[in-house]
Amino acid sequence: MAMETGKDCIVRHFSRYGSLSEIERKRLSALEESRIPTEKGEPLWLEGDEARHFCTLSAGWAYAYRHFADGTRHILELFLPGDVIGLQEFPFQRRLSSVAMLEAGEVRPFSHHHLLDFFRDSSRLTALSFAAASYRQALLGARVVHLSRRSARQRIAYLLFELFSRLKRTGEALDDRFRVPLSQQHFADTLGLSSVHVSRTLTVFREERVLERSRDWIHILDPSALAREAGVSESLHEGLVDSH
Repeated sequence: MAMETGKDCIVRHFSRYGSLSEIERKRLSALEESRIPTEKGEPLWLEGDEARHFCTLSAGWAYAYRHFADGTRHILELFLPGDVIGLQEFPFQRRLSSVAMLEAGEVRPFSHHHLLDFFRDSSRLTALSFAAASYRQALLGARVVHLSRRSARQRIAYLLFELFSRLKRTGEALDDRFRVPLSQQHFADTLGLSSVHVSRTLTVFREERVLERSRDWIHILDPSALAREAGVSESLHEGLVDSH
């Protein structure tokens, strides 16, 4: 399991959207004094809980989800090591969705009012927080388009390409290989498919020499073919502009 070191997960997260001064780095790092180990499947919070804090995911993967009345589940977001969880609920009093761990890991919680203090003192941190939220919204918007209008293989290709792009930005992808600790049911619940359909599609991709899956690892054999199948937006997955 990949593990970020030091007390700088939130610093790394904000640094992806622009440069930080040494003072800003120290103030952000001070948020992460508390470390909480987590187990696979452990809920971080449930839909409807009071929203009082954010947390950085310093190790492991997590996901946000909602259950429907018929017992089915839809996965809304996938969180990777270094991500900040809960920013989208900042203006709300209650949690909009449940969040649970995909695997054992570690979170570092910090309260809303600490971030509010930073926003009052630093327009730079406010701008970077807005950039982070905007990027997440763009990713989710693109995924909604693929869920609603594209074939099963195109949906799977897009999700894998999205995860690969995000892991490259954080240095967690190894050339054309990356770790994805999702079961076939997790893929299905994220993409609105059956687990059988996911299995068959991944088998076809392997037979076509587009990619291979071995346990939790994906090996992209033909990046161009995967990108074409995914129909990705280059502007969404290339480097972000640092606006000062």
